[in-house]
Amino acid sequence: MPTPETLQPLLKNYQLDQAYDEMFEGAGDLHDHYAPLMDFFGGMPQAELQRKKQAADLSFLNQGITFTVYGKDEGTEKIFPYDLLPRLITAAEWTRVENGLKQRITAINLFLKDIYNEGRILTDGVVPRDLVYSCKQFRRHMIGLNVPRNVYIAVTGTDLIRLENGEFAVLEDNLRVPSGVSYMLTNRRVMKRIFPQLFRSYNVRPIEQYTQILLATLRSLAPEGRPEPNIVLMSPGVFNSAYYEHAYLARQMGIELVEGRDLVTHDNLVYMRTTNGLRQVDVIYRRVDDDFIDPLSFRADSMLGVSGLFNAYRAGNVTLANAFGTGVADDKAVYAYVPNIIKYYLGEDPILPNVKTFLMSIEKDRKHVLANLDKMVVKAVGESGGYGMLIGPQSTAAQREEFAGKIQADPRNYIAQPTITFSRAPCLMEDGFQARHVDLRPYVLYGSDKVSIVPGGLTRVALKKGSLVVNSSQGGGSKDTWILN
Repeated sequence: MPTPETLQPLLKNYQLDQAYDEMFEGAGDLHDHYAPLMDFFGGMPQAELQRKKQAADLSFLNQGITFTVYGKDEGTEKIFPYDLLPRLITAAEWTRVENGLKQRITAINLFLKDIYNEGRILTDGVVPRDLVYSCKQFRRHMIGLNVPRNVYIAVTGTDLIRLENGEFAVLEDNLRVPSGVSYMLTNRRVMKRIFPQLFRSYNVRPIEQYTQILLATLRSLAPEGRPEPNIVLMSPGVFNSAYYEHAYLARQMGIELVEGRDLVTHDNLVYMRTTNGLRQVDVIYRRVDDDFIDPLSFRADSMLGVSGLFNAYRAGNVTLANAFGTGVADDKAVYAYVPNIIKYYLGEDPILPNVKTFLMSIEKDRKHVLANLDKMVVKAVGESGGYGMLIGPQSTAAQREEFAGKIQADPRNYIAQPTITFSRAPCLMEDGFQARHVDLRPYVLYGSDKVSIVPGGLTRVALKKGSLVVNSSQGGGSKDTWILN
């Protein structure tokens, strides 16, 4: 379908390149599902578009939707950048994503159960034993421990990208304390308020049920004999970058938001301090990393955790979601083995492919990467948020030399991937529509009896022109994701 003439002024700075474009099939030809969206925006005066944008920004401000950037002199609290144009994904595309994520998370959960118990996959040599045991997130405390309902990863946020052929692939798994779901939910609420007619005309699949599915998932994982479990959300506190999300989710689920100082253990039971005395806690949705959650079992200097919490967990008296030690499976080196993990446990080929990954602990891979650093993205295996990375094509010779030294000094700590051009989606900028790189983080909920995924996720946008980094701390923003019926 050719681009309507009314859109030409808005698209004068819209550039196509080798990246897959979410809106255009080719020069001037819109994907069919984007045509009504462009008709709608093409018929809206530029001044009205900017008023809508200001209304969205004001809505985020009034709701206190912020994030924290650490180490910035100009202040830490920032309004989360938001783009007005929704990202559209067809029902057929989503079905493949949904099936692929369910397959992947099921296999990873089996992997976690195995490595902390029988270790069959390690004995069979499918995943190297030293790779797992050398992971900083591997918790020896978890060996032989029975996890409630055998569910290690109740909440997962998996980062997807589109390759140049339009196929979705997994960029990384976030299995410890994945964040961002509050932005997915508030993005939708803002869009429905600002563009109700457009939203209804597209027949978008709902996501508002996420918090109730999360609550049901947590309830299903409670210890035996707790038909009405007391569930709390444990936060590091108001200075954490995702505190807004912690408060938002607790409020939406109708559960208590607590910090470590609000909890106490006695006889391997966990209690919450209340004005009416102590009340037993059955399930903790934790947003505190392993290292800081129990000073008796992990970091002794932590002021965020609860002394004795791990012993209560080991005794089976409280469920934690996610389980301790899940970070071993989102180590970026272990990520390279997930296709083999899926094949080993499920006997299936992966529905969603991985990105080609080179392990710096393998000499052949290391030599290849060091010879081609200008073409590679290098990542530290345990970092997130866009930190600890080298993007080869955008780097200087000095930066490449620095990373080469880091790789040679500690090969296990780094992986590398070819520079991949994320797909690009239209964004509303000051001078009209421009294409910006995007990824997608759907949220997967794993309960005692089923895996649930709300239709959509957080689309993160690299708002800086030419940037591939979508993290908010690195200048990224977000947009609403519409899964079409």
